[in-house]
Amino acid sequence: MTSVEHVVAAGVPVSVVRPAGAPRGAVIVIQEAFGVTSHIEDVAGRAAEAGYLAVAPHLFHRQGDPVLDYDDIPAVRPVMAALTRPGIEADLDATLGWLDSEGFAVPFVGIVGFCMGGSVSFYVAATRALGAAVSFYGGGVTDGRLGYPPMVELAAGLQTPWLGLYGERDSGIPMDQVATLRTAVEAVATPTELVTYPGAEHGFHCDDRPAVFDAAAAADAWDRTLSWFGQHLAGR
Repeated sequence: MTSVEHVVAAGVPVSVVRPAGAPRGAVIVIQEAFGVTSHIEDVAGRAAEAGYLAVAPHLFHRQGDPVLDYDDIPAVRPVMAALTRPGIEADLDATLGWLDSEGFAVPFVGIVGFCMGGSVSFYVAATRALGAAVSFYGGGVTDGRLGYPPMVELAAGLQTPWLGLYGERDSGIPMDQVATLRTAVEAVATPTELVTYPGAEHGFHCDDRPAVFDAAAAADAWDRTLSWFGQHLAGR
């Protein structure tokens, strides 16, 4: 992976990975509930390898910017609980402002998020007009989270082309909820697609979690992610 730079965008720490050549666009990578882990920076590296300027804002910076163990859920809960919608949106504004200073207006910016970050990616798609958005197993489908309404309620306002990727064995996001979300996003004019993977669990894309990693689902989902960005992000 290309080396990771660490910059501060209007007070927000951001991990940055640049492509080898001129960027074709920019991609914001939104962390899981465990912080900006090595896996999240690796995902940013994969986006850079595909030609994008990739940035991962550290959403836990107000809580000391911890990176939490995948098995330490009790430590995760209070850190996540301290996140607020105004804080998340301020961090996104700071990140988008930094990207704009690098020459990337919002039509040239995509966003991809995982777990908690998958929810954030959907919220962004429903409230802002970026080039493209992708959610890996984003929760809050019918009950809302992080101060946002449920995704099924926000779906009618989708402004950004959105791709959702879910595991059919995800115990935290039942398939009946995913089916409800599919119906909601299919009713809007904005391009959407929702894909589910039989046998895949929550976190299936994270190869740092052997117990849940699903190599076939992860590879297909990443291919679809790059295809979605290629299809919907404005070229430079």
